[in-house]
Amino acid sequence: MTIDHAARRARLAAALPAHEVPALLVTSPVNVRYLTGLVSSNAAVLVRADGSALLATDNRYIDKTRALDVPAVEAPDVAGRLAAPGVGIEAAAMTVATFRRLEAGLKEGDGKGGGLVPLGPLVEELRAVKDEAELELIRTACALTDQAFADVLPMIAPGLTERALARLLDNRMTELGADKPAFDTIVAAGEHGAIPHHAPTDRELRAGDLVTMDFGARYHGYHADMTRTVCLGAPAAWQRDLYDLVRRAQRAGRHALTPGALAKDVDAAARGLIEAAGHGEHFRHGLGHGVGLEIHEDPFLGPSRTGRLEDRVPITVEPGIYLPERGGVRIEDTLVTREGGPELFTKTTKELLVL
Repeated sequence: MTIDHAARRARLAAALPAHEVPALLVTSPVNVRYLTGLVSSNAAVLVRADGSALLATDNRYIDKTRALDVPAVEAPDVAGRLAAPGVGIEAAAMTVATFRRLEAGLKEGDGKGGGLVPLGPLVEELRAVKDEAELELIRTACALTDQAFADVLPMIAPGLTERALARLLDNRMTELGADKPAFDTIVAAGEHGAIPHHAPTDRELRAGDLVTMDFGARYHGYHADMTRTVCLGAPAAWQRDLYDLVRRAQRAGRHALTPGALAKDVDAAARGLIEAAGHGEHFRHGLGHGVGLEIHEDPFLGPSRTGRLEDRVPITVEPGIYLPERGGVRIEDTLVTREGGPELFTKTTKELLVL
């Protein structure tokens, strides 16, 4: 499928009059990519309310712009090339130092003291709802993630280190066609499973361990995210009970993913089961987050999150329970909201795998 970047810019242009700015200066590299297709570390795009746009980048990337559907100019100071009085900027993307420098330049240039207008996450709000071309890329990223797990699963055994297991997953994803891992792969064995974002170490996997693996592939810039927890050898009663509780909570969260649902209500559907079982204090993060050109993007699911879900929003559901000094369980899928019910992108079984 072809991505229509001009249509994306048109949607952004249509939103600008409500913010009383004639244009938006987009400097976030991810948002520049979303609006133009240019992948770079130094570019900006000015999107005007009339629908026109101008892209600026330096000489390292200017050749790439010839294949794009937006006019481009070469400029070492890309933001300065496009800044103008009254133009909106991405407040979360621009540093204070850059903002002050541009403001000073505008005052010197027009003598009127006109300034830039800091605005909220306009492009991020557009990015939350994906088109079918984007969804196909995320679907492929998730399929690569599933296949990598299936291929590595027979290699998981006592004696393998967390770090070595993470490398196996990372290498297999790239061998299958991923750009690279979507993020730093998490492998947490035994007591390390009590740390939600544990960084893999040289600790060896041992019989009796619960082993949590949180990983994903990035494909053509789009991210997958999946977590599975397995057991090395027959699980103890507490391990099976913990796993069954997280699995039930994850199922409840998935079933609550409907267009129009409040973000906090989706979180509550899963969190309520965990709290009722006496483990509320052991579920220490939000239920999930959007995925796309970034691994964490709007919307976010949590007890204090506001807003409602829309149709065609890829999002994770990842409840976890973490018992200090004992271990933990997390189960995570990437799904997309649909009017007829969520579509599951990560297909690996959620049955407890005993290796």
